[in-house]
Amino acid sequence: MTATPVDFLARALDAPGEPRLRPLPALVAELLRSLSAPPRLAAHLRAVHDVAADLVDWVQDRYPELAVDRDAVLFGAATHDVGKVRHPEELAGPGSAHEAAGRDLLLSRGFRPGLARFAATHADWDNPEVTMEDLLVSTADKVWKDKRVPGLEDRVVRALAGATRREPWEEYLALDDLLTRLGAAAASRLAFQSAFPVHT
Repeated sequence: MTATPVDFLARALDAPGEPRLRPLPALVAELLRSLSAPPRLAAHLRAVHDVAADLVDWVQDRYPELAVDRDAVLFGAATHDVGKVRHPEELAGPGSAHEAAGRDLLLSRGFRPGLARFAATHADWDNPEVTMEDLLVSTADKVWKDKRVPGLEDRVVRALAGATRREPWEEYLALDDLLTRLGAAAASRLAFQSAFPVHT
């Protein structure tokens, strides 16, 4: 007996096993169910959300003086690619149409602009107006698959050094150590995502 698309989506959202990924926030899981989201999208969002939780927890532990909205980061990571519901071709190939589409979709569902923005900002870390929360979502969206982006990491390092008044090289070494550890589990996260179909 083969699994139905609903079974795939439910498994992407809730399946225990390896890797041990945190569940998405209940509000986001319900949104993805209501949109009949592609199972692979749900699996991707869950993997990025899990990495974002590690990132934001690390920042809050190491930099208690830096005010970071943990809930916003987790929501942003859990919804950053939601626009791919409208542009499923971007699940299997390049494209940025999902960014504005995701923000608009979230706004149309009643989410505040401050939360909906992550769908549009997760690939725009060069914008001078991005916040630490935006940078953490962007970083999670790269390091979940062990992709390192020097320009993005430089922005994070500058923000951390500016908040602590420590030397940027100290912050770089600390961040590099964390991202290396997070990247080490990329193969299992990629395998988890690949186990789910692109189309429902």
